[in-house]
Amino acid sequence: MRLEKPRIAITAGDPAGIGPEIAAAAAADPRVRAVCEPAVYAPADPQRFAPGVLSGEAGRAAYETIVRAVDDARQQRVEAIATAPVNKEAFRLAGLPWSGHTDLLAHLTGAPHVAMMFHSAALRVVLATVHIALAEVPRALTQPSLEATIDLTARELPRYGVAHPRIAVAGLNPHAGEHGLFGREEETVIAPAIAACRARGVNVTGPFSGDTVFLRSRRGEFDVVVACYHDQGLIPVKLLAFGEAVNVTLGLPIVRTSVDHGTAFDIAGRGMANPESMIAAVLLAARLTGSG
Repeated sequence: MRLEKPRIAITAGDPAGIGPEIAAAAAADPRVRAVCEPAVYAPADPQRFAPGVLSGEAGRAAYETIVRAVDDARQQRVEAIATAPVNKEAFRLAGLPWSGHTDLLAHLTGAPHVAMMFHSAALRVVLATVHIALAEVPRALTQPSLEATIDLTARELPRYGVAHPRIAVAGLNPHAGEHGLFGREEETVIAPAIAACRARGVNVTGPFSGDTVFLRSRRGEFDVVVACYHDQGLIPVKLLAFGEAVNVTLGLPIVRTSVDHGTAFDIAGRGMANPESMIAAVLLAARLTGSG
């Protein structure tokens, strides 16, 4: 049992969204302060950003805040990062090439392969592809990339209390392709990736029909589901555990957790934002450092 509390960076996200509110609320929460020393990272002059107003200036400020926090994590001035949400369109308006935290953090840390996992008591889901158009998913879902995501999931899950993870992989097409009737990606990409990982000793099975695999995992048959694309994995997580799930980036050399929601410009600055997902993210970050 460690004697000192870990220092956790809480980034405020897009300063025009609800991030500053939930970051401050999480930092002040007694549950958080009991297990860590929170440090809020925010722009130096947040008052210049009008709540709910999309802008490239806000996107740039969010980016610069993340860079500072990552640098401090890599220099061991903080032991983990919990991030409030950024706005992908604001990033684009700022001229930034990243679609969000996941690919930006991989770039900043030099991580060769990362994956987004949503962790909750009800369900764990890892995404094989993230923020790309649905039409691009079949091209992005290659056997090497899927193998890398499955292997990464198997390596990382023990940190979350799952010593021997049972991994299920969802099919891309309806009914997992129905033996090629509704698509062949299951036969040409997904099944070969699963077989290769199993040959390396990974307990992974599938591909299973996407309309039932999450229910099976919820009932205890699997510890985690690898979903082929963003909404396939996020719809069941948010249905079962919205506000409780924590977004975790697997494969980074630093601990990073985040909320399970966006910037919510429609309620920014109105005192309505619920900080529970931000609190859950900080608590999980503390736990992953050996505290909490």
